[in-house]
Amino acid sequence: MKKQIFAVLAAAVLGTAALSGCSSEDKNTSEKTATLTIPAAASLTDVTEDIAEKYKEKEPNVELRFSYGSSGALQTQIEEGADADVFMSAAQKQMDALSKKNLINKKSRTNLLENKLVLIVPKGSKTSVKTFEDLADSGVKKVALGEPKAVPVGQYSEGVFQKLGILDKIKKKANYGSDVRQVLTWVESGEVDCGVVYMTDAKISKKIKVVCEAPKKAADPVIYPVAVLKDSRHQKEAQKFVDYLKTDEILKLFESYGFQRIK
Repeated sequence: MKKQIFAVLAAAVLGTAALSGCSSEDKNTSEKTATLTIPAAASLTDVTEDIAEKYKEKEPNVELRFSYGSSGALQTQIEEGADADVFMSAAQKQMDALSKKNLINKKSRTNLLENKLVLIVPKGSKTSVKTFEDLADSGVKKVALGEPKAVPVGQYSEGVFQKLGILDKIKKKANYGSDVRQVLTWVESGEVDCGVVYMTDAKISKKIKVVCEAPKKAADPVIYPVAVLKDSRHQKEAQKFVDYLKTDEILKLFESYGFQRIK
């Protein structure tokens, strides 16, 4: 009889231990890292890599996973149901499109940064090009631009050429890249005579030379908006990250890469 009682008590103890173990495992599961997927414009590649490192120190239970490309391509991916939490665009157009389709948390939307459009040539180039208007000259054979239907830097560039009255001439010389980094690569390699990129992209390369900024009379502001996506499964964490991007510390980091604060 005593042996039977002992066996029952032992089973009860083991059962309690098993339940305790499950409870502990559930607790650990609830503390697992939340992963934020962030589609971001290609021109944000370098600075966001630094931001990810800093954020890991601040929020060790949150992992940032960036996906880079042209803002237009990223917009399409989001519209098609790609799993994403925060969108960082290089233009208002793509964010506006998502807003109209009710795919972003509109209260979270913020105009975060401003950039500049610049004309670049390969380092060591002997070209006589000094202005955007000079690209219409017959001596310029190939101009690298972002594809205007999907790449904001291409849209901004076309806007400048349109206002300068030389768009038709530029189109005949244009090599269209899938994002701003491809444009930069073509100029670095000397495959083209010149190209139009953002100031921030020009700053990271030692293989090109900046000729000039786009003329203010023809250039629209280059604004980078950011927003939490409506279908994000991590709304709280996503909003916290967007708020972090607006802190003085991170805005200074953006400035070190050539971006400007929105005034």
